[in-house]
Amino acid sequence: MQGTVDGFSYGLVTPLVAYLMACLGGALGLRCTTRSVLLARSWRPGWLALGSAAIGSGVWTMHFIAMMGFAVEGTPIRYDKPLTFASLAIAIVMVGVGIFIVGYRGARGTALFTGGTITGLGIASMHYLGMAGLRLDGDLRYNTVTVGVSVVIAMAAATAALWAAGQVRGLLWSVGASLVMGLAVAGMHYTGMAALDVHLHGTAGPVAGEPPAALLAPMLVGPLAFLVLTGVVVMSDPLLIMGRPVARRAEPRPGATAHSAITHPYPPQTHRTLVRARSRTPQNR
Repeated sequence: MQGTVDGFSYGLVTPLVAYLMACLGGALGLRCTTRSVLLARSWRPGWLALGSAAIGSGVWTMHFIAMMGFAVEGTPIRYDKPLTFASLAIAIVMVGVGIFIVGYRGARGTALFTGGTITGLGIASMHYLGMAGLRLDGDLRYNTVTVGVSVVIAMAAATAALWAAGQVRGLLWSVGASLVMGLAVAGMHYTGMAALDVHLHGTAGPVAGEPPAALLAPMLVGPLAFLVLTGVVVMSDPLLIMGRPVARRAEPRPGATAHSAITHPYPPQTHRTLVRARSRTPQNR
């Protein structure tokens, strides 16, 4: 029996809040990635790890806030706790692999493609592993083509976001990139949900697992608190807010050779001729 799926049981509240959480995690993670580029290698792993955890937590929080609005008519929905935790872990680990590749190899060429692909696959893996943790009186079936589209969206979004993080162009640049990343992550989520069909068993028996409110609400507290703390770290770092510092021009000091450009009174061709003529004088031989 076909089950009626409703992904918006709370209206637009859950999609909007989920999108904002994806944007928040993306913004913090991208700024941490940008900060790692401005530092010596000894500090880089810490900032890259913080950025990975921020993006992974933001994507995971976005997914399960959106899932709080998910309902299937005719069956209660429960969640398997180990798989739900595993989806958070795989998001952070795979996003971390992609970010470390870009952080050490640069946001261009093969490194950008590899890092973006792994990060996007991590986002998609988190989504479908989280969906595997659903427990209801029925079977989940997916349209293969639509699932493929959702994975491509995730990889393209991750690649674009990592490229933007590597540009080091200040806070507004990363905010714009995070808005695009949040839109793409949310788009990936709802594209994946559009691929879902639920076939009910019709037994109306008890469903194992934790109810959404009892499991998801407490679990969201930890990632949300982590994102808040990461935001405090980001906002308290002036270099992270301003981006790459503007190089100051060296001022000539007494006794030091000035490196400013010298203006010659002759046209370039005439000046080169005079230089060659002077080099042929007897005192220079």
